[in-house]
Amino acid sequence: MRDNSRSAEQYEKEIATLRCRIAELEDLKAKQKTVEAALRESEALYRTLIEMSPDVIVMYDFNGKIITANSLAAKAYGVSNINEMLRELKSMYDILAEDSKAFARENLKKAISEGQTKSNEYMVRLQDGTILPVEVSSSLVRTKTDKPYAVISIIRDISERKIEENELRKSEEKYKLVVENAGEAIFVAQEGRLAFVNQATMKLSGHNEEELVGSPFIDFIFPDDRQMVYDNHLKRLRGEYVPPIYSFRIITKDGEIRWVEIHAVNIVWNNKEATLNFLDDITERKQAEDERNLLQDRLQRAQKMEALGMLAGGVAHDLNNVLGILVGYSELLLLQLPGESPLRNHVNQILNGGQRAAAIIQDLLTMTRRGVVTSEILSLNRIIEDYLQTPEFDLLKSHYPGVVFKTFLDKELLNLKGSPIHLTKTVMNLIVNAAEAVETKGEVLIKTENRYVDKPIPGYDNTQEGDYAVLGVSDTGSGISAVDLSRIFEPFYTKKVMGRSGTGLGLAVVWGTVKDHGGYIDVTSEDGKGSEFTAYFPATREKAVEQETAVEPRSYAGHGEHILVVDDVEDQRMLASAMLEKLGYNVTAVASGEEAVDFIKKEPVDLVILDMIMDPGIDGLETYRRMVDVRPGQKAVIVSGFALTNRVSQTQELGAGPYVKKPYLIEKLGMTVRKELDK
Repeated sequence: MRDNSRSAEQYEKEIATLRCRIAELEDLKAKQKTVEAALRESEALYRTLIEMSPDVIVMYDFNGKIITANSLAAKAYGVSNINEMLRELKSMYDILAEDSKAFARENLKKAISEGQTKSNEYMVRLQDGTILPVEVSSSLVRTKTDKPYAVISIIRDISERKIEENELRKSEEKYKLVVENAGEAIFVAQEGRLAFVNQATMKLSGHNEEELVGSPFIDFIFPDDRQMVYDNHLKRLRGEYVPPIYSFRIITKDGEIRWVEIHAVNIVWNNKEATLNFLDDITERKQAEDERNLLQDRLQRAQKMEALGMLAGGVAHDLNNVLGILVGYSELLLLQLPGESPLRNHVNQILNGGQRAAAIIQDLLTMTRRGVVTSEILSLNRIIEDYLQTPEFDLLKSHYPGVVFKTFLDKELLNLKGSPIHLTKTVMNLIVNAAEAVETKGEVLIKTENRYVDKPIPGYDNTQEGDYAVLGVSDTGSGISAVDLSRIFEPFYTKKVMGRSGTGLGLAVVWGTVKDHGGYIDVTSEDGKGSEFTAYFPATREKAVEQETAVEPRSYAGHGEHILVVDDVEDQRMLASAMLEKLGYNVTAVASGEEAVDFIKKEPVDLVILDMIMDPGIDGLETYRRMVDVRPGQKAVIVSGFALTNRVSQTQELGAGPYVKKPYLIEKLGMTVRKELDK
């Protein structure tokens, strides 16, 4: 009985345990129903969301098999429902156009390996064959362990956007076409640098796009104008007032200074503040304005000089008559007075004073006469050397012991036709004027040189082309202010101490003498940096009465060698040809570098006389470069009316011989040619 009782008790415990387990199962079942209901609710919400989406949504595995999609996907594809779409599309890739499939597969591989996706654009083919551009934004679908197993993509039709972008691109291309082909230089400046330039900007500056874009824009502006332009740029960005149009200077790649006029507006460029600038080249207009102002000043000066000249001429004529009587009778009195007479000293003083006054009157007449009475062949060097041996020059040196006088006289200086008296007075006045400008301690340089002029001389509209004997007198004195510089040749205008340094006629006489000889005079000066007067006198190849010993012509005579003369000026070609033929050479002359190259292609020459500056056409450097391509080692002598330049040096580096400065001298030219031929 005891054993059965224990079994019943055990049985009751087991029943109680089973009842508890059943209760737990029923509770778990209730919870499962709740989860299932929540899941169904979540799935319904998910389905509602994707169905309400304005975009196509598709979920597919890594092989491209479509798992699910929204109704809009079927409608967009062109079928009635999802099931029909799934039957027709075995893979997500089937909907893609051929040229997008490989791209899509590559993107999916990359997304799986990197664990993330990004938006891409593809072309899709619909059920009716229509091809559309779409934007696909994808996300990886992951398990609870964060392992990706599928992709869900939102697909948006971007046809309209593409049309708009295409229209915008066309519009931008039209804008760019207009800007790039505009005759006006257009550029964008941002944060002090060039952000965009058009073709006209590159053409104006001489720089290419790589050299301009990214560079500080003030680097291309003339130094004196940089601060003004930069300040205006900053003011415009700050919204402060800036003149709508203003002008300044730029420096081109070749070092040329050009005047430009700018109009600028504020813009936003790449989400940052900037200025859009329109630049006009006004160099020619500026030059025309400057020339007009110069002509106006010159006209006023000429009218003033004419009025003063008429006054001075009338006074000089009357005073000369009076002084003639004083001087004449003084000489008569001296002839009649005994040697021991105490009156002789008084009469001598009257005579000397009259002669000094007569010299002043002669200056007035020189200034107003405008015509040299006597004209002979003379050497400007000899006039300078003779003056430097006079008591007047010794007296000048004694008055200014701190002034060092230096000379640099061209031994081959051409002669000129003129009046030795007037030219001596001109030389004296220029040297005295330079010494007085130095006053205490400094230097006066007197130099002469031959110069061939084919460009306008500063201050003259029309300059006669040709050979000139040039006199230059410079000093290291205090210089001449711009105001005084415009009036220095006016009679009686002087800054010197009255009664100490003359009448104020010295430079007026210089002006008159230079004009009488058909020449020109140029003055350059700066306050505190001295002055330089350069007088141009038309040269002649006629010999003066006294000739210097020359080299025996036989030593540089020719032996029938063939010489090609290249010069764009006919008179220079004829002169060089005549000289060389006189020396015994066979000469051919051409008018341009192009003609010269064509000639030596057909016929070799022993030597080329090559002008460096020829316009239009290629210059001497380019001509010789092409010549040596045709005839390596071609001998040449370079000639030019200008001083040695970098292009002359470059030509010589290519193999050309010596440099001879115009104007031609037969001895110099002959010796140079002979030496080069005999090398």
